[in-house]
Amino acid sequence: MKKLLYFFLGIIIITSVLGFTTLKLASAGGAKTNSNSLTIFNWGEYIDPSLITKFEKETGYKVNYMTFDSNEAMYEKVKQGGTAYDIIVPSDYMVQKMAKEGLLLKFNKSKIKNLNDDDSKLLNPEFDPNNHYSVPYFWGTLGIVYNDMFIKNPPQTWNDLWNPTYKNSILLTDDTRDVMGMGLIATGSSVNSTNKVQVTKAYQYLLKLSPNIKAILGDEIMNYMVDNETPMAVVYSGQAEEMTTTNSHLHYVIPKKTNIWYDNLAIPKTCKNIKAAYAFINFMQEPQNAAKNAEYVGYSTPNDKAKALLPKAVREDKEYYPNESIIKDDEAYTNISPYWTGVYNDLYLQIKMNK
Repeated sequence: MKKLLYFFLGIIIITSVLGFTTLKLASAGGAKTNSNSLTIFNWGEYIDPSLITKFEKETGYKVNYMTFDSNEAMYEKVKQGGTAYDIIVPSDYMVQKMAKEGLLLKFNKSKIKNLNDDDSKLLNPEFDPNNHYSVPYFWGTLGIVYNDMFIKNPPQTWNDLWNPTYKNSILLTDDTRDVMGMGLIATGSSVNSTNKVQVTKAYQYLLKLSPNIKAILGDEIMNYMVDNETPMAVVYSGQAEEMTTTNSHLHYVIPKKTNIWYDNLAIPKTCKNIKAAYAFINFMQEPQNAAKNAEYVGYSTPNDKAKALLPKAVREDKEYYPNESIIKDDEAYTNISPYWTGVYNDLYLQIKMNK
């Protein structure tokens, strides 16, 4: 009996030693990874790859670059906590949502450089007062691309899209907030309305747009427009820049009132390497890096000093760097409650089904 007891006691001791050794090795490996690597969770093709290489060479950090295709997908990943992302790139309303839910770290402003280089009208946004949780990465507008081979009198406002002459001519971007926001503006309301009468009115007005809608699509919109297969599309300014550069028949119009959007650098609560996260934010705030990124991606940089480094034709293009008078009434999306998010989604689904 004693021998059997000693046998089991020996197994317990050996298992404990092995477990402790394994834990030490895992901890050592984890510490090494955390101190020498940076995990970035960004939209696809939303950074110049050469900048990642440059960052690695300058700082010694190894970048793990991962991508998502929607704010909601990114949010779920961060909330689940399976992967310890160090930098994420949420849009305006998602910054507000994640900050409210405690999923973002509040910045130590003393560790962020060159924030004053950013355009003052893009700082201190409604979705993140005083930029406690976000630094602007890119910005732009939601607008309309048209093909002059088919459209001789292009729309200037969202309401113009309801013109019967545009029957079966419009591609809409497949996004609840964008489509509902378009309808809300067209009916005189805020893109962030949670007023039942206003939201219902916008929904009913959008249903009347159905005859003019050719399709509701994602990134495929760009191919259809570049290939001259569709007269008009509702797109983001960065997409428009790529399309109009590729096809000279395409032109971008910013409606007189529209959504102004921001994508931002933020540090999630899952961050394991805060030092590296600040280093990356500061690296991307350097004017030459921000300018190089803007040229590669094609979206508008918020960094005034970076903008000054861009080719004159780019920085003076009012479609992508509009005067403040053009965008003064534009609105960024803010977070709406789960109830109203559900309402928006349900109404949008009915709009899609009605097409």
